[in-house]
Parts: sequence; structure tokens; C-alpha cells
Amino acid sequence: MADRETLRVYGDRAADYADMVTQMAPDRHLQSFIDAVPRGGKVMDLGCGHGRSTALMIDAGLNAEALDASPEFAEIARKKFGVEVEVAGFETLNTKGEFDGVFANFSLLHAPKADMPGHLARIARALRPDGIFHIGLKTGEGEQRDTLGRFYAYYSDVEVTGLLEDAGFSVISRDFGAEKGLDGVVAPWIVLLARKTA
Repeated sequence: MADRETLRVYGDRAADYADMVTQMAPDRHLQSFIDAVPRGGKVMDLGCGHGRSTALMIDAGLNAEALDASPEFAEIARKKFGVEVEVAGFETLNTKGEFDGVFANFSLLHAPKADMPGHLARIARALRPDGIFHIGLKTGEGEQRDTLGRFYAYYSDVEVTGLLEDAGFSVISRDFGAEKGLDGVVAPWIVLLARKTA
């Protein structure tokens, strides 16, 4: 179940968040995901936000579907990028062997830590053998809300790697950095690309 306060913040600031994105070309992480998925493969943008990444996947020749719990983001995705979004939470992903890739770019960090194993298990089940999974998270410890009221769960490299391995994934690559978010705070992050192995 999506956090209501987090959804309220994104609903109120959806246009501001979309305006932060000016680059209309894949960044290095999205490009790595596109390159790792079979050409023409079917992928899910899980927690797609305003839909820019989904649109770029489609432009790259992937069969991309999008899911996000925010109706406001879904409307922006449709109007700005021509992307149709299923408005639903992570827990509704309930398919088996349907996707060649799942892209969860700084979306699952809004889920409680207690729910993460279940989300990763659903993602693994939804992927075909050797399917590709991209996940971006903020690094740190524990759970808390930011100054805007959004809920965040923070992870270390060791912690998220262990969760991925427990869910049947093998990490292909990892990258670290820091970036200013919607709240104006520069926060450290980790991005991992993994392959389904079990």
C-alpha cells in the first residue's frame, strides 16, 4: 500500500518534479538498462513518476509498460510524454515470467523496509529467466520522512545486495553518487543493475 502522505506531496508537486527533468536523452543508468535488455524486450517502469524514462525506453524500441500510484504523475506522463500509466501500487505487480526487465528508479525507496522482500520477490517472479532489474535507492540507515513529508527507507550497499541475492538476483554493476532532490537536499544514492539467476 502506497504511503498516503508521500502520494499527497507528489500530487501537490508533480508539475514541479516534472519540470526538474530537462534532459530528453537516457542518462547512463537508463542507457545501461536499455542496453542490457534484449532488443524489443518487454519491460516495466515500476514507479514511473512523470513517465520520461518510460518514453525513452519506448523510443529505444522496448515494449514498455508503466505503473505509478500517483494519478497526478499518470496525467503528466500521458500529456507530456504520451505514456499511459496504470495507477496502482508496487504490490499489484502480480505476473509470472512476463518481463525482460523491470526498472525501479528511486521508487521502491518509498516502501517500508519490511515490505521490500515481498516487492523484490514479486519483481523476480514477474521477470523471465535472466531478466534485468534496475534499482535506485538513497543510502543511509533506517526510515524517516523528509522535510516535505515523503517517507523514505535508506539502505547500505551490503544491505540491498543481500536483499537482491535473497530474491534470486546477481548484481551486475553498482554506481554511487549524490544529487539534490525535490526537497533541495543533496542526498547520497546507490544504483544497482542485477540479473535474475534463480
